[in-house]
Amino acid sequence: MERNPADLRSARRVTGLTSPEADKRLRRDGPNVLPTQRPPPAWRVFAEQFVHFFAIMLWVASGLAVLAGMSELGVAIALVVVINGIFAFVQEYRAERAAERLRDLLPKRVTVRRDGATREIDATELVVDDVVLLGPGDRVSADLEIVNSHGLRLDISLLTGESAPESVEAGETAYAGTFVLEGEATGVVRTTGSETRLGEIAALTRARERPETPLHHEIDRLVRIIATIAVVVGGVFFAVSVALGSDPGVGILFAIGVTVALVPEGLLPSVTMSLAVGAKRLAAENALVRRLESVETLGSTTFICTDKTGTLTQNRMAVVEAWTPTGRARIEGDGYEPTGSVEADDGTQSPLREMGTIVARCSTGDIERQNGEWVAHGDPMEAALVTFARRLNVDVQEQTRADPEIRRFPFDPRRRRTSVLTRDRLLVMGAPEAVLSRTRYGSDDARATVAEMAERGLRVLAVATRPADEVSVDADLESIESNLELVGVVGLEDPPRPGTAAAVAASRNASVQTAMITGDHPTTARAIADEIGLLSDEGLVIEGDELPEDDQVLGALLDRDGVVVSRVNPEDKLRIAHVLQDRGHVVAMTGDGVNDGPALQEADVGVAMGRSGTDVAREAADLVLLDDDFSTIVNAIKQGRATFYNIKRFLTYHLTDNVAQLTPFVVWALAAGQFPLALGILQILALDIGTDLLPALALGSEPPSEDVLQQPLEAEHLIDETVLGRAFGVLGPAEATVEMTAFVVALAAFGWVPGGEFPHQSELLAASGAAFTAVVVGQMANAFACRSTTRWPGDLGWTSNRLLIGAVVVELLALLVFIFVGSIARILGHAPPPLEGALVALLAAPAVLLADAMYKRWRAMRNA
Repeated sequence: MERNPADLRSARRVTGLTSPEADKRLRRDGPNVLPTQRPPPAWRVFAEQFVHFFAIMLWVASGLAVLAGMSELGVAIALVVVINGIFAFVQEYRAERAAERLRDLLPKRVTVRRDGATREIDATELVVDDVVLLGPGDRVSADLEIVNSHGLRLDISLLTGESAPESVEAGETAYAGTFVLEGEATGVVRTTGSETRLGEIAALTRARERPETPLHHEIDRLVRIIATIAVVVGGVFFAVSVALGSDPGVGILFAIGVTVALVPEGLLPSVTMSLAVGAKRLAAENALVRRLESVETLGSTTFICTDKTGTLTQNRMAVVEAWTPTGRARIEGDGYEPTGSVEADDGTQSPLREMGTIVARCSTGDIERQNGEWVAHGDPMEAALVTFARRLNVDVQEQTRADPEIRRFPFDPRRRRTSVLTRDRLLVMGAPEAVLSRTRYGSDDARATVAEMAERGLRVLAVATRPADEVSVDADLESIESNLELVGVVGLEDPPRPGTAAAVAASRNASVQTAMITGDHPTTARAIADEIGLLSDEGLVIEGDELPEDDQVLGALLDRDGVVVSRVNPEDKLRIAHVLQDRGHVVAMTGDGVNDGPALQEADVGVAMGRSGTDVAREAADLVLLDDDFSTIVNAIKQGRATFYNIKRFLTYHLTDNVAQLTPFVVWALAAGQFPLALGILQILALDIGTDLLPALALGSEPPSEDVLQQPLEAEHLIDETVLGRAFGVLGPAEATVEMTAFVVALAAFGWVPGGEFPHQSELLAASGAAFTAVVVGQMANAFACRSTTRWPGDLGWTSNRLLIGAVVVELLALLVFIFVGSIARILGHAPPPLEGALVALLAAPAVLLADAMYKRWRAMRNA
C-alpha cells in the first residue's frame, strides 16, 4: 500500500504510537524476536565429546582389549569414555547456557517516539507503526520505512555480503540486521521478528567464523603432545613385553594400561569448567564475556588501548564554562538538573543564549526525569549541552517552531563537526580546530581560550553560525560549512572515575602497558592522563596526524607505557592494534562507536562499552563492560590471569597423578616382567574418573590471589618447565615412591621377597589395594600442593577453597567404597590392604607435602 506523501514528515513532528496501542499490538503480534545464529544442536555437541583425540585413543584401547579376549576390560574402558563424554557435555552445555544468560544482561535497546516523547525500549518490544529514531552505531531491529533521513548510511553486509555502505533516503527501507554507520534518520516499523527480510533469508544462519583463540591452539597442542607420548610409550611397552617372551595379549594389556595411565581424561572438562567459573566471576564484576576462551586471553594481555571519555572518566559531562567575544561565563548545577546558576556580565547573556540554542539544536541527545532524577538520554555530552541550554532558559521547541529545520548534517569523525540548516541560518558545532579554521574572524582569542580550557582538562567545543541565504543546499558540505561567524566556545568537565588512578597503577605493576587512544584535544587528553597517573616518565603525547607512516617506526614509537594518542580516526585505532601485535603484544582495545568495530575485531581482546557503546561495537567485542569502567578491565585481566594459572594448577595435578599411575608399568618393564604389577588398568580408570576429577575441577575454581597481577606471566605455553619440573621431578616421584613402597611392604607382610616366587593372588590383591590407597592419599595432598607454585598450602588457608575441601571429602569416601565394598573391589582388582601397607600408604600425604615444601624453598632461594 502506498503511503500518502504527507506522512513523510520531519522526525520532530511525528508523535508515534500511544503506549496502550503499542501494548495491544505487542500482545497481538508477539515480541520482535529477530533470527539469530543458531548454536550447534545439542546432539552434535554431545557427539563431539566422543571423537576428540583422547576419546579416540581410548576407543582404540577398548577395541584392542576386546580383540585380545579381554572383553570386560574393553567394556570398562568404553564405559569410562561414555561417562567422561557425558560429564564433558554437561559442563559445556551448562557453560554455554550460562553464557547465554549472561548475554541477556545486555538487552538490545532501541529509541522510539511514543506518546509524543522520546524513550528507549527493549528491541523485542517494537511493534508495527512504531516510530524509531536511528543514529550512528544503532542496529536496525525491524524493517523500517524511512520517513526522514539525514545522511543515513547503513552497513548491509549481514544481508548482502557487500562491505560498501548503502545510503538510504526517505521513502526507502532500512532492513533489520543492518547497522547505522553514518547519519541520522526516523523510520516507521513495517514488519517485525520472523516477518522481516532478515527472518526470510536462510543464509543468515551462516556466520563468519572467528579466529581461534590462543587457548584453543594451546589446548590442541597439549592434547597432541600427550596423545603422541601415550601412543609412543604404549608401543614401546608392547614391544618390550613381546621381546621378553610374553604372550602378545599380555603385551596389548600393558600397552593399553600405559596409554590409559597417560591420558588425562578429565583435562578438557576441567578447562571448560575453569573458563565458565571465570566468566561467571567477571559478570559479577560488570564484565560480560561473549566467548569463554577470551577469559584466558585476558590474562595474557600485555597492552591496553583505552578510550578516555566514559572509560577513564565518568562520562557525566557538564558545561562549566563558556566564552564569547563579549565575555566569559561560569555555569554551576547538579548533574543533568535543568536548573542551575550562570555567572556572566549582562552583555554576555544574549550570545550565551544563542550559543545554548545552537548546541541544543545540533544535539540529538536529551535529558529526562526518571525516578525523581534527571538522567541523560543518548550521548552524555549532548545531554550536557541540552542541560546547558535549559539552564540559560532557552526554549528549544519554541526556537524550532520559529525557525524550522530544513536539513541536518550529522557528526562525522573526520569532519568533527555537526551542522543543522534551518530556514534562517546554518548552525555549526564541533571540535575547535575543525570549526575555528572555518570562521571569518575572532578566532585568535578563541584559540587562546581553547588552549587554556584544555590545559585544565576540559573538553572544548566551538560554536558558529552562518546566514541561510549564503548557503546553497546543492553545494558540497565543505563549502556549506565555511565562512562561518564565531559565536563562542564551551568547556565541558568530565572528571576521572574514582579508582581509575589506582587501576592504572595496578596495570603498570602487572607489566601491562596502557595507552589512551582518544579523539579529544591533545591538551585535554594530557591533562586527564596526568591526573590519573597514566603518563609515565617515558610517556608520549602525539596526535593522530603525526603518527609515522612506517608501521615498524610506529610500533617502536608506541611500544611504551603511558602513551596518549589524540585526535585519532578509526583507521588509526586499527593500525595501532596491528603494529603492537606485530611487536608481540597481546592487545586489549576498547571502543564504543560504530567505527571502532574493525579495531575491536582485530585486537586480541575487543572491549566494548555496555552503557554508552553502540550495538556494532558490542557485536564485535569479546568483552562488554557493563559499567564502562577502566577499573573493570584491570579486574578482568586479574581474573584472566587467575584462570590461566588455574589451568596450569590442575594440569600439574593431572600430570603428577599420571606419573604415579605410570610407575608400576615402568617398574615392571625395568624388571623384565619379574616384578608384580602394582596397579591394573581398571584401577587406573577408577583413579582418573572416580577420585581424580573433582579435585581438578576445584583447582580450576581457585579464586584469584591478592598478588596475581604482580606475578609475571611465566610462559606462553601451558606446559612449561615449572609444570614439568613439579609434576615429573618433585610431586610425581614423591607420590610414586610411597605407592611402590606401600606395595612392597604389603607383599613383605605376607612373606614375599623380591626375586622370589610370585605372591598368591589374594596377597597380590591386598598389596595392590595398598598401592591404590597410596595414590589416592597422595592425590589429596597433591591437590593442596598445586594451589600455588610458591606458597605453602597452610599460608593460603587450608579451607579457603571450599570446593576443594568438598572434593577431597568425596575423594576419601570414594576410596573407602573402592577398597571396602567387596563387589567393587573385586571388579577393580584389589582388596583391603594389610595394616603395614595401609600405614605406609597414609605417608603419601606428608611425603608429597614435604617434597613440595622443599621444592618451593629451593626455588625461593634460587630466585633470591
